[in-house]
Amino acid sequence: MKILLLGFGSIGRHIVRLLDYEFTAMVRDLAAHRERGTLGAHLITDDGFDDAVAAADLVVEAAGVAAAKRFLPRVHKPFVLTSVGALADPAIADALMTPHLHVTNGAIGGFDVLEAVADHLDEVSITTSKDPLGLIQPWMSEAQATRLEELTQPEVLFSGNPTEAINKFPGNVNVAVALAYATRGSKPLADSLQRVKVQLVADPLHPESAHVIEASGPAGRFKFEFVSSPSPINPATSGTTALSLAATIRRIAPHIRRG
Repeated sequence: MKILLLGFGSIGRHIVRLLDYEFTAMVRDLAAHRERGTLGAHLITDDGFDDAVAAADLVVEAAGVAAAKRFLPRVHKPFVLTSVGALADPAIADALMTPHLHVTNGAIGGFDVLEAVADHLDEVSITTSKDPLGLIQPWMSEAQATRLEELTQPEVLFSGNPTEAINKFPGNVNVAVALAYATRGSKPLADSLQRVKVQLVADPLHPESAHVIEASGPAGRFKFEFVSSPSPINPATSGTTALSLAATIRRIAPHIRRG
């Protein structure tokens, strides 16, 4: 099977090592990636995107929210969305939520249960804890960044809904939008994005990414807790994300019509 990877960072490189398929990877800087090693993948830039999509059996996004929003609306064949935060944009959600869409769970699970009871939940929340250094954002002032660098105790950095969270922390809270997607039930995704409550905690005491999901309603009370070890390629990324993405690809691969 021929797979077009959007992005060849820690997740994309891990995927190539995990799966025995023919990979083309779209990158911004060919020279830099060739210097790191291609791991057998054929590298292209975005100039070759349309031709690469036409030749691929499956498109797999592992490049971040901005890239997902820019490129995936142009894909009209099966594709896997890793940066689920892109769905917080209503126009992008309309473009992507087609029969071609496959969403990977990333760093968390339990979505099968939550999807089943979604219409019978009143409250859904997620608390995500991460190393403060991985939460520093370009929009932060020097004082805000320095405060995170010097933090010695856990501190709530953000409280709000998934749309607000992904706008402020696009590389850190895709799981919050994924939770909203999983618990939308028969209602529009926009309603679920308003229902889910998000807390982001900067925790200097624990380098792992931790997620606690709680949901309740007529269907019952549910609580899931996940603590993910860092990626062996990039410690700033959860290692579970690539493993989950690989599992998604293995699951759908037998059903992909190959050209």
